[in-house]
Amino acid sequence: MSSFWLGILEQGLIYGIMVLGVYITYRILDFPDLSVDGSFPLGAAVTAYCLVNGVDPYLALLYATLAGAAAGAVTGILHVKLGISNLLSGILVMTGLYSINLKVMGRPNIPLFNVETIFSSGVSPLIVIAIVAIGSKFVLDWYFSTKAGFMLKATGDNPQLVTTLGVDIGKMKIVGVMISNAIVALSGSVLAQRQTYSDAQMGVGIVVMGLASIIVGESLFRKIGFVKATTAVIVGSIIYRAAIAAALRTNLEPTDLKLVTAIIVIIFLGINNKGSIVKNWALGIFSKDGSLASEKEVG
Repeated sequence: MSSFWLGILEQGLIYGIMVLGVYITYRILDFPDLSVDGSFPLGAAVTAYCLVNGVDPYLALLYATLAGAAAGAVTGILHVKLGISNLLSGILVMTGLYSINLKVMGRPNIPLFNVETIFSSGVSPLIVIAIVAIGSKFVLDWYFSTKAGFMLKATGDNPQLVTTLGVDIGKMKIVGVMISNAIVALSGSVLAQRQTYSDAQMGVGIVVMGLASIIVGESLFRKIGFVKATTAVIVGSIIYRAAIAAALRTNLEPTDLKLVTAIIVIIFLGINNKGSIVKNWALGIFSKDGSLASEKEVG
């Protein structure tokens, strides 16, 4: 496999972990959580701090995940307990995390060239990344199959049902945002160890990247029932990275990356909406028995 496609797979899977987290808030909780832009570099910052202080790299993954969960808890508490809107709660936490990340690292960035990482074992980096990404997906699938996972999904789809069952909907929101940011921070930790540096700016625009990957994955797999949503968004992340890489291999400048991202999202949103328009048009023309609606009206 060429280094080009290998890099796309690695990047797609690493960011795919992050997309799993964004999927929880965006699709399941209907919670526009912008704190993701801060929890992603938080995972990288905690990992960098741990690694330069001799902590085992796998323990660093765990600490980064816990730090992300704590950040998500703050966002959830601001929204549920203090009544701050979900959007503003995320913005406030994202803003605060920028300073926290700088304090954790003690400087804007930390190189990790001479420390042990999860990629120092000699195993192919793609295999290590795939284990973390696919493992996260299966753990999330298992959680969604439990009663607690069902309640989390119902919190976004049917909050009245959750309340009727005697479950605290505010508590479920906090738990959901915690899980989301924990997974996002895990992704930041893996990326920092793979690229051997952590930077306070590495989370800028990460939530948009996550949303784009979700839209791409859902556009491709929405009519394939046996494909789980968690699988679709990871594949969407890989395809999204491939589209970005292909665009950058043309004459586009790296500074055009944001423009390329916006165009990709617009294309897939257009495909989705166009499909709905065509379907509605067809339903309006044809009746259920297959005859033309206009013919029935005339008859």
